[in-house]
Amino acid sequence: MPHDAFSLALDHVGDGIVVADMRLRGHPIVQVNAAFEAITGYTAAEALGKNCRYLQGSDRLQPEIAEMRAAMAEGRSCAVTLRNYRQDGTMFRNALRLEPLRDDAGQVTHFVGLIRDVTHAAGIDRLTGLLDRYGLLDRLTAMAVPPPFLLLVKLDIHRFRDVNQGFGYDVGDALLQAAAARFARLPAQAVARVGSNTFVLAFGIDNADAAAPLVDDVMAQMKPRFVLPGASLSVQFAAGYAIDAAGAEPLQLVRQAGAAMQRSKTTPAHPPHAFAVADERDARNRIRLANDLQTAVANEELLFHYQPQVDLGSGELLGAEALLRWNHGAFGMQPPARFISLAEETGAIMDIGAWGLRALASYAARINRARRTPVRFAFNVSVLEFTRRDMVAFVERVLDETGCRAEWLTLELTEDLLVPDPDNIRQSFEALRRLGVGLSIDDFGTGYSNLRYLERFPLSEVKIDRSFVHNVTHSAAKRVIVESVIKLGAALDIRVVAEGIETEAERAIMRALGCSVGQGYLFAAPMDESRFERLLRDGLVLGDGWDARRLLKMFDGDGTVGLK
Repeated sequence: MPHDAFSLALDHVGDGIVVADMRLRGHPIVQVNAAFEAITGYTAAEALGKNCRYLQGSDRLQPEIAEMRAAMAEGRSCAVTLRNYRQDGTMFRNALRLEPLRDDAGQVTHFVGLIRDVTHAAGIDRLTGLLDRYGLLDRLTAMAVPPPFLLLVKLDIHRFRDVNQGFGYDVGDALLQAAAARFARLPAQAVARVGSNTFVLAFGIDNADAAAPLVDDVMAQMKPRFVLPGASLSVQFAAGYAIDAAGAEPLQLVRQAGAAMQRSKTTPAHPPHAFAVADERDARNRIRLANDLQTAVANEELLFHYQPQVDLGSGELLGAEALLRWNHGAFGMQPPARFISLAEETGAIMDIGAWGLRALASYAARINRARRTPVRFAFNVSVLEFTRRDMVAFVERVLDETGCRAEWLTLELTEDLLVPDPDNIRQSFEALRRLGVGLSIDDFGTGYSNLRYLERFPLSEVKIDRSFVHNVTHSAAKRVIVESVIKLGAALDIRVVAEGIETEAERAIMRALGCSVGQGYLFAAPMDESRFERLLRDGLVLGDGWDARRLLKMFDGDGTVGLK
C-alpha cells in the first residue's frame, strides 16, 4: 500500500494509534493518527518525540504499568485498561493494546499502541472515569494473580450535600473528580466510585498488619485542601476498611467495609474504622430500624423529651427544645441520631414531621393555657418537609386545629435547608414569620457558608453550636467567633441561643459576651413530659455552682469575666 494511502487509512481508524520507535533512546513516539489527537487532545506535533508515558501524567503507581513494561521488555503483546490524562488534564480510561513490530531478523523495532477511550463504557463511572460498583466487582473477581490478602477501603465525603447546596453542583462534581484523581495516585489494584460521594479502593497486601498504615496513607492523601473552580475546601472523609484472604467473596468484603464506614460516620471526628463483627450486626439493625420506622407513628412509638432554655442572667426558664425520641419495641429508646437520617432516606420523615408538629403544638397549647408567661417550644424541621409539602399551609392548619399560638413555636432549621431553591424557601419563611412562628438556625457556624443567611432570610434566632461553646473559657479564637455572632444577632434583631453549656464558667463568659439565652446540662438534661411539667410547677433547680448574684462578682472592672 502506498505511504499516502497507509496514512489515510490510519486517519480513518476509530481507535487511536500511536507508534513508538524502540531503537531510539527514550522510545519516542514517531507517528499518531487523527483519532489519537481527538481522544487525547494532543496534536501530532505535541506528541511526536515524547515517551508514551506522558499520557499517564503523575499517576505512575497503576499496577497495569508494570504489565506494560514487562510486555515491552519481553517483546510480546499485552492488553490493559489504565488511567490516562488528556491535554486539558481530564482523566480518561484507556483500553490499550500493545503489539510489537519486528524486522527481518526478528528484532522488535517498534511498538504499536491501539488506544480506545472506554471512560463511558459499562463498568465505568461517567463523571470520574473510575470503576463503578459493577466494574469493581468484576475487577476483584478477575484478578489474575491475587495477593495473599485483599484490603478494601470504603470512604464517604462528610457533608457532601452541603457542598452541592452551598456552592453548586458544578463545584460538587469538581470535588468528586479531584478526589478521584488523588485516589488514582495511590498504588491500588482497583479504585471505584460506588455511590454519589462514596469511593472504594482495593489493595493487595502481604500481611494484615500492613492494612492500618496503608489506610493512614490514604487519609493523608485526602487531607490537603481541595482548590476547585469557585471554592477552596478542606474536606473530611469517613472511612471503613475490611481485610480478607484474596479470593474471598468480593461482595461480602465490600459490605464489611461499608459497615465499618457507617461506624466511622457515627464516631466523632470520623476516624478510619476497621471492620468488626458488631458492625455487621449494627448494619442489619439499621435495615430493621428503617423498616420499622414506617409504622413508628401509627404504633405511637414517638415522643418528645424537653431541654429547658434559660435566661443566662436570671436563671428564668424561657422555653424548651423538643427533642425527638423513638421508643422502639426491641431496641428501646433511640435518639434522633440513630434514625433521622434513615427517616429522610426512606421518606418516613414526612409522617414523623407531621406528627411532631401536631404533637408539639397540642402540648404547647395545653402547657401555656393557664400560664401568665408562656413557654416557647422549638422543634427541628427536615429539609424534605419544605421541599415536599406546603409548610405554610400545614402550619396554619395545625395552629387552627390545636389552638396553639404561632409565637409559642420556633422551627429549628439546619443550614442545608437554606440553600436549595432559595427564592421559594425565603417566601415560605417570610409567610411563617408573618404568622408569628419563630425561625432558628440550629448548629450555627458548622456549615460551609452561613453568615449570608442572617441577611437573606427572615430569621428570629440562631443557635451557636456546642462545639464553639465547649471550653470557650480557654480559647480566645472561640470567644472572638462567638462574640462576632452575638453582635451580628443584636444588630439584626436576631436572638442568639448558646447550646451545650455545661459549666458555670461557660455560662458566665457567654453572658459576658452578650448572649442572653442558653441551654445545656448545667441547667437540665432533656426530660420527659412529667418531669418537665414538674419543673414548670416547682421551678428550675439549677446545677451546682449556679448563683445569679455571684455572676456579678465574676466580672472584672472592664466588663470581662474573671476566670482565675
